[in-house]
Amino acid sequence: MERQEGLMTEMPKIEGILPILQTPFDENDQIDRVSLQREIDWAFEQGIQGVCSAMVSEILRLTSQERIELNRLIVEMTDGRGAVVGSVGAESIKQAVEFAEAMVGDGCHAIMAIPPISTALPRTALYEYFKTLADTVSVPLIVQDASSYVGSAIPTDFYVQLLDEYGPEKILFKPEGAPIGPNISDLRDASQGRARMFDGSGGILLIDAFRRGVIGTMPGIESLDGIAALWQALQRNDEATAYQIYFPICALVALQLQAGLDGFLAIEKYILCKRGLFTTDRRREPNSWSLDDETKSEVDRLLILLQDLLRSTERG
Repeated sequence: MERQEGLMTEMPKIEGILPILQTPFDENDQIDRVSLQREIDWAFEQGIQGVCSAMVSEILRLTSQERIELNRLIVEMTDGRGAVVGSVGAESIKQAVEFAEAMVGDGCHAIMAIPPISTALPRTALYEYFKTLADTVSVPLIVQDASSYVGSAIPTDFYVQLLDEYGPEKILFKPEGAPIGPNISDLRDASQGRARMFDGSGGILLIDAFRRGVIGTMPGIESLDGIAALWQALQRNDEATAYQIYFPICALVALQLQAGLDGFLAIEKYILCKRGLFTTDRRREPNSWSLDDETKSEVDRLLILLQDLLRSTERG
């Protein structure tokens, strides 16, 4: 607990651009530390406020030891440049608490958790799960509804119950259950503006979410240069630039969405290899979908379009 209390005095703000890191694997299916360092360094070059592990980090396909190791490496490689959020969601309270204690002990500044996905929990069990996590560590807890692609939806009044008990500095939210935009507004209004929320879903709804009052975004990392430029344009109320950058990002995410979580994993890792950040696009098996040549060609065209737009907006 001493380590946790010390971290709280130096807590970076949990807001702004906090991308979800992909987990690189080498040819022996081990975490590729060199590629992970390149990924983190490149991310901070884009002007972000921190990094996270979450669903597209393949945390559900890592062993428990690997999951803890990944977050420890992220903290070490971030080296104080911003916030680190560790994903602790699990199928039991005991597992989730073990992850939370390990990750905060290793230096994570916040934790994020989805509900268990193997069963639909009654409200009392769901409450006990999140309450135990909130009580276990002194850092903020980000409650994630990832039901658009995994798990069950979390009702708005449940969010507000947690917020009423713990306050907005302790409990934050990443509501990704459909319909995402209306759900963001519903929580904003039901909490009387107290709820601190993050956009997700790869950035495909970022402009809409920004207007509804999110304090930050947690996108994938493959188009992070575009997301950063888009977020900055929104902050300075430059809608013309925002929409220019937004459309190729939307098109890329639309390709990912057609295949669910494996669509995000496959396309993001393909792009990270093209950027020279990853050595391989290896994913943990089994997978339900892989890119065909025509999808790769479309991704390539959209990446060129995005890069051209970013260069032109920089010159402008």
